[in-house]
This record gives sequence, C-alpha cells and structure tokens, in this order.
Amino acid sequence: MSWTEQAVFYHIYPLGLTGAPQYNEYGETVHRIHTLYPWIDHLCDFGFNALYIGPLFESVGHGYETTDYRQVDRRLGTNDDLKEFVHRCHEKGIRAILDGVFNHTGRDFFAFRDIREKRENSPFVNWYCNVNFYGNNRYNDGFSYDTWGGHDSLAKLNHANPDVRNYLLDSVHFWIDEFAIDGLRLDAADVLDFNFMRELRARTQEWKEDFWLMGEVIHGDYSRWVNDNTLHSVTNYHLHKALYSGHNDHNYFEIAHTIRRTNEIFAGRSVRLYNFADNHDVERIYTILRNKAHYTPLHILLYTLPGVPSVYYGSEYGIEGKKERHSDVSLRPALNLEEMKENACSELIQALGKIRRNEQALTYGEYQEVSLTTRQYVFRRGDVIVCVNNDEQECTLEIQGEGQYTGALYGSTLHSENNRLRITIPGCSGEIYIPEGHRPVYEPVKRVVQEEKKVTEWKEPVRSADPHKPYEEMTVEELQAEILAKLAANGPVTERMKQDVRENVYRDSLLNWVRSFR
Repeated sequence: MSWTEQAVFYHIYPLGLTGAPQYNEYGETVHRIHTLYPWIDHLCDFGFNALYIGPLFESVGHGYETTDYRQVDRRLGTNDDLKEFVHRCHEKGIRAILDGVFNHTGRDFFAFRDIREKRENSPFVNWYCNVNFYGNNRYNDGFSYDTWGGHDSLAKLNHANPDVRNYLLDSVHFWIDEFAIDGLRLDAADVLDFNFMRELRARTQEWKEDFWLMGEVIHGDYSRWVNDNTLHSVTNYHLHKALYSGHNDHNYFEIAHTIRRTNEIFAGRSVRLYNFADNHDVERIYTILRNKAHYTPLHILLYTLPGVPSVYYGSEYGIEGKKERHSDVSLRPALNLEEMKENACSELIQALGKIRRNEQALTYGEYQEVSLTTRQYVFRRGDVIVCVNNDEQECTLEIQGEGQYTGALYGSTLHSENNRLRITIPGCSGEIYIPEGHRPVYEPVKRVVQEEKKVTEWKEPVRSADPHKPYEEMTVEELQAEILAKLAANGPVTERMKQDVRENVYRDSLLNWVRSFR
C-alpha cells in the first residue's frame, strides 16, 4: 500500500510564505526555512499528513528559473536547513515532496551562462533546444532559443541530450540522499519530454520504492501522463475548474461529469489524481466564489470525491487572493501563523481532516453516484453517504437506503423508512453521513455564512491586428480572442464556453489550448 493512498496534502510556496525578497541578489544566506517549523504542528492539527513545498532551489526570482539544482535558495536558507525541516516533518508523520523544475532553467544556470560567454564554442550549446546564433532575444544576447511560455528568462532544456538527462537524474538522486524527500511535483509536465519522465520513474523506483511522481498538467487526457511507465498522478485541473464553476453556476452536473470522465479514462486502474481548490498559480478559492458560503460544500467535495485532496496555505482560513495579469505575488503572501485567527473556514477544514483520517471509506470506498440535479449532489463512498447543496435554500430529497446514519459535520441523523432515507440539506452546505455503530464522535462545526459577490461585466477581447502574429508573441487577451474565434468557426459559442475562456488568464495554458485546434 502506497503512502499516497491516504495522503491529505498541504501546499506551501516557501518564498511567499516566508516573505523572502522577490529577487535574489545572491548575497548572504537568510535562514527563513526555520520560520516554517511552527507550520509542521499546524499541519498535524489540521489532519494533513503530506506536504508539497516548492520551489526551494537557488533561482533569481519566483523560483522556477533555476540557478542551481543542488543548492537551496539562499533567500530561504541552506541545504542543512532543508534537511532538518524534512526530518522534522518525518518525525511528525508528514511526507514531503518538492518541486522538480526540469523543463527549463534560468539564465544564471551554469550551462546557459557558459553559452552566453563562449557562444558557439560552449560545450553546453546542445543542453538547450534550438539555440540559434543568428537570432536574438529580449536580453540582446545575440542568440535565440526555445523557452517555456515565450519567457526568455526560462530556457528550455534539451532532454534528448543524455548529459542533460543524467545531470537532472543525478540531482534527484542527490535530493533523495541529502534530504530524504518522498516525491516530486514536476513543473510544466504537460510539455516535459516523455522519455525523460519514463527514465525518471524507473530510476526513482530503484532509489526509493515508494517515491511519488506527480506532474503539473492542465489540459488533455491525463492517462497520457499517468500510467505504469511515467507518473503516478497529475494536478487535476479538470476538477479544479468544475469545483468552482459548479458552485458559481449552480451546476453540479459539471462536477459529476468530470468524475465520470475520469473514471472512464482510468477504468479498472487504481489512480488518485491530485485534487485542489486553489494553488500558487490560480485565484484563491474564497475570492473566486461568488457566494462565500459555497466554501463549505466545495470543500466537502474536495475531501470526499476520489483523489488526493490538497489545501493551499492560508486557504484553510478563507484568505483572499486575486489573480493579477502580470504578477502572482497576491496569490503567494507572507503569513504569520500566530496572527491567523480560527474561523468557520478553518473549523471546517480541521473537521474534514479528522473525518478523512478516520473514515477509510473516503479513501478506499467505491464511488457511486446516487442523486444529481444542478443544485444537489449525493454519492456514496463505500458505506458513507455524501450530500451537498449549492442552492441558497434548504432542500429535502429521498434516496434509497437502509439503516441509521449520523452526520459527521453537523450531527443530523437519518433513519430509513420503507428502504428510503429522507435527507434535508441546509442552503450552501452539505453533510457526510456515517453509518451508526462504528463512528467516532465528531464535534459539530459552524457554517460559513452566505455572502454574495458582485459579478463584473466582461468585454470580449479583440484579436490581434496582425493575422500572421505568432501565438508566442500574443498577449493573454489576444490568445483569448483567438480561441473564441476558433470556437466560433466550429459552431455556436455558448456563454459557458465564453466563461471558460474568460477565466483562463494563464498564458501557457492558453498557448496549449489555441494550438490544440486543427
């Protein structure tokens, strides 16, 4: 049995949480990792037994433009600091996975720096894709190269080069030996070389049998990445999108359809995708929800639907964070744990963590859809019944079932009559019903209050005036306009389709989307 089967993840972006400077001046080391020690106990208190933390290694800015794969970013501390932090996590029963940024490096990475100095004479020219000394870039280096997402600060590595693969694999081996990590989240896995991922899977299994590989993938058929030869799991952006829009649009069909589609893709296989409500790249869930009370049913689903649940630091308190067009700083704030105040959101997450840990059916129980409308959703996980209601009003429904059940969150009870169970669900809420006779006693939690958020009008973006402009040079708005135009060429564009485009402000995701049209 893999440890990930029972994992409940907490996600920390350390450069943000610790208040590190946005830019690395490569000066003195500051031991900010030490300030994360209290968060380990916080994870335990909330029922988290796994931590995804990253990026951690030396870089010039946000952490994903790596300068040195074998040295912790001096804005955070030293290798010994990270080693001690992971050791303390393990002492508390918390597994730790790091970011593996292997698709690209920063411009200060030794191989790229050597090319800048020696040009054609550098032995590292073939470490990067399509280095062209007849081209140029925005830094005026006098050569061009492939990048991630059109960002010249992120130079794409050439994984067809065995020296590159060996260097990266040796770095992972070093991390396992030095820090005793339990897995990796592969950054930009949707554009990462598949042969490299296969070799990484084979080698890490040799080095550490239960080592877990999870990839950042947004669009597409997840089975391309998740299989016996490449990755164990991927970021479930399909469900992420369905979770918030299924509540904002009062449409539980979208969530249920996402679960059905995932089950069909992985039919007969034990696959657990990495489920999340928000992360370091997307708007905070408390911000994106039009009705704040939907925080409750959304997180009930996050903790009870098939998959591995994850909560992004601070979101257990319902903090806000709006996505900006050219900066993610607002999504990655510095927080002082002592200043965080318990509230209805944190009580809910704490209770869900306890329930998830105690009720094995929520991990291993077979998923079975029981009742579904646009506003109510009932399913079973083994012998546990989960129900949620996105309507602002209380509702009552009947399902087939026998026995007696008690709600683990709010303490309501169910008694069957004539093989029927009558369930009453308050507005913007839900419940996890446990069969009587084998349940621990749970303390009832407070409900998150209803609070409507005004929706501002959105103006459709305008296409580029240059019809031959490469996608890589387009702005986010121009890419959105191109996608809308291509959708229109294939048939009517619904409001639902427009909303999907409107809510996607992530350049790399839009580039993948627009290229997918044939």
